[in-house]
Amino acid sequence: MLCAGDDDDPFPADDCLFADTFSQETVFTLSGQQLRITQVFGANLGVAAPVWEAALHLCGYLEEQSVELRGKRVIELGAGTGVVGILAARLGAVVTLTDLPLTLPQLKSNVSANMPSSGWPTNLPTVLPLSWGEDHMNFPSDWDLVLCADIIYLPGTYPLLVETLAHLCKSRAVVYLSSKMREEHETPGFYEESLPSRFNVELVHRDDDQNINIYRASLRKDL
Repeated sequence: MLCAGDDDDPFPADDCLFADTFSQETVFTLSGQQLRITQVFGANLGVAAPVWEAALHLCGYLEEQSVELRGKRVIELGAGTGVVGILAARLGAVVTLTDLPLTLPQLKSNVSANMPSSGWPTNLPTVLPLSWGEDHMNFPSDWDLVLCADIIYLPGTYPLLVETLAHLCKSRAVVYLSSKMREEHETPGFYEESLPSRFNVELVHRDDDQNINIYRASLRKDL
């Protein structure tokens, strides 16, 4: 089967997302919340399919540091399965989950599967397509938190991501980014060069065993 896509496009389209795929449901207990997350595995969904360790680390960090989520306007970039944003919504945040269009069916399914029995504390999480550097201007700039888990792995997208983050953070949102520090994908360079070009960046957590870092960033005021 042939799938649509442009090899030169850093965000390729894919018209046969669910061809030759299988799903696996996993239950995670995070911040006292039990989440049922379905991961759709297959060559077409690729890196958006699994729950990555960096996402679980970010969930744990938000709990350990008692980051206030209730009532906060939160947007997650590259949400994948949605585990981070769904947890934030379960804890009372007003959440928008974003990723490439091909990932949205998985996201919407996981949102539906994780509605609390008493209903969402604030709003039903919104699921929207967002291609960095392309349609970010369709989104507001008044977020409180921007969450990113293991999205730093394609060097060609790094300038686009920084541009998108700068737009989203115009009202001084705080960004939390959790990443497996992959030298082969120039992940360290993103945090040492690309992101500091527009943001103040602080390493707030390091897991040596998993080689995962969590950073807190805010838009530089001198620009």
